Amino acid sequence: MSETPPNRSRCPICGQPTEPRWRPFCSKRCADVDLGRWMTGAYAVPVEEDKEEE
Repeated sequence: MSETPPNRSRCPICGQPTEPRWRPFCSKRCADVDLGRWMTGAYAVPVEEDKEEE
């Protein structure tokens, strides 16, 4: 059986089943890949600029 049990989610980086220790990732490697993406600016949280600054 190659399917993931219904109560297990998938790693957002590689798609493997998550491990409780690294949740929501499957491994330390995927957690580090995600952290690296945040640190290099590959991910960004959008913001709205205030009109009052003008």
